[in-house]
Amino acid sequence: MEVHHVTEGAETFTCNAFLVVGDRTTLVDAGAWDGVVDEIRTYTDDVDAVVMTHQHGDHVSELEAVCDAFDPEVYAYDHHPERDHSIDDGDTVQIGDDEFSVVYTPGHADDHVSFVSETALFSGDVVVHDDGAFDYGSFGRTDMVGQSREQLIESIDRLLDRLPDGVEYMYAGHGGVFQGDVRDVVETALDRAEKREPKYPDE
Repeated sequence: MEVHHVTEGAETFTCNAFLVVGDRTTLVDAGAWDGVVDEIRTYTDDVDAVVMTHQHGDHVSELEAVCDAFDPEVYAYDHHPERDHSIDDGDTVQIGDDEFSVVYTPGHADDHVSFVSETALFSGDVVVHDDGAFDYGSFGRTDMVGQSREQLIESIDRLLDRLPDGVEYMYAGHGGVFQGDVRDVVETALDRAEKREPKYPDE
C-alpha cells in the first residue's frame, strides 16, 4: 500500500492527512493546512475519494479546497455539504487497492469512525501511537464538551474486537506512523483509558 503523509510539512496545527495511491486513490482526512492540495499534486493529479474519520476542524477544514481541486467522492459518518456517501459501522470502503471495514468509534467525537483492513488501521483520533501525553499507546482526549471517556473506552474495545491479527501499520490522526504490533498499541491505549485519569495535567 502506497501511503503518503501529505500534511507532514505543515507549520500550522492540523491532523495527519494520508494520501493512499492505488486503484482508488484516496485521501484519509483533509486536514487544516492550506498547502495540502499542492502537496497532493506532487504525488497525483487525481483523487478518487476522501474518507473522513470525523469532522473536527483540524481534520476537515481543507475538505472544500480538496473537493474544488480534485472533485472526489466524499465519505463521512455525519452530514457535510461535501459528503456524497454516508458510512456507518460495518460498511466497507475501498482505500487505495484494499478494502477497509468501517468501525464506529465515538467518544472523542460523536461521528468518529476508524478504517481497518487485513494489514492497516486508519484510527483517526481514537487511538494514536504517540502524542504529547504518551509515547506508546495513547488515545483521543475526552475532556471537552460532547466527548465521553466511557464511550471512548467502549470504542477502543470494539476496535480491538474487529482488528485482524495481521495488522502492522497504524496511521493515526496525530503523532507518528507506526509499524509493528498494532494490537499491542491499541491494547496499551485501552489500558490507559480505562484508568479514567486525566490525559493531560490541566484537564
